[in-house]
Amino acid sequence: VAMAAGAARVVRGAQKDELYRGALRGAAGAALHGLAGAKKWLEWRREVELLSDVAYFVLTTLSGYQTLGEEYVNIVQVDPTKKKVPSVLRRALFISLHTVVPYFVEKGLLHLEHELQAEADESRASQSSPALGLSSRTLIRSWIQKQVGELTEQQKKIALQMVYVLKQGIPLLHRLHLAVFYIRGTFYHLSKRLTGITYLRFGGAQGDDQSIQTGYKFLGIISLFHLLLTVGVQMYNFKQRQRARQEWKLHRNLVHHKNTTTEKTTGRHSRCTLCLEERRRATATPCGHLFCWECIMEWCNTRAECPLCREKFHPQKLIYLRHYQL
Repeated sequence: VAMAAGAARVVRGAQKDELYRGALRGAAGAALHGLAGAKKWLEWRREVELLSDVAYFVLTTLSGYQTLGEEYVNIVQVDPTKKKVPSVLRRALFISLHTVVPYFVEKGLLHLEHELQAEADESRASQSSPALGLSSRTLIRSWIQKQVGELTEQQKKIALQMVYVLKQGIPLLHRLHLAVFYIRGTFYHLSKRLTGITYLRFGGAQGDDQSIQTGYKFLGIISLFHLLLTVGVQMYNFKQRQRARQEWKLHRNLVHHKNTTTEKTTGRHSRCTLCLEERRRATATPCGHLFCWECIMEWCNTRAECPLCREKFHPQKLIYLRHYQL
């Protein structure tokens, strides 16, 4: 007799699928590493993981078979009517939302943030994070560069804030969805909720899943409280960062007006590559590059590396140059 699958079975099946997907990813990555070397593996690692996930679901879900996890717990996918298996189009949409869409969203946000934060220095603007990947640099980033180039400075600031909200909000959305699943016990993945795919189970005592569902509901309530606490902490930290940034800009302008006359007497002007203004309170990194004290300290709050050569160092290694003129 078929009946709605409980949360415990769905979770066990999803965990089993994740185990097999991880094994497939590892095997594909090891093959690429052995054939092309470590450099190519680092560049294409995310793409190989995507192809592995797509291959896993194409060979199982799209082909009309149970996944290994679903077979393990004896559950079957059904459409919203709960009378037949999902159509090929619905299954293809689920696979896209579950694998391809998250990949492009992640890459798009990474590239957009990188372009919006890029300095006028061409050497830094042309660099890319290893997490971006070679294929992304030639496809997604070229389109994003064109779009960002048409924005005004005010629009770029707004876009950067939106990117920050999305990067923080997407994981919170997944956590909220998971908490709802623990309480309702219906859709474990957001992609299944969007496509309306649920599960029916076969065999087993009817009271098995119902006895466990009470514990899942309690876990869902705790998850909601923890999520609310996390959102509150993040909002507080965001306001603190905004306040610190405004105070730093005010302090930098005051110091600039104070030292403008002294710096002009040297006859030569050195610019800080971070703020693109005349260097104030020159500070040297261990690798020998010079910046404003305030600029490099704010930079080190997020990245413990030189903005020019990317050499790693601890902020305690910065050297404030007294009585320095150039």
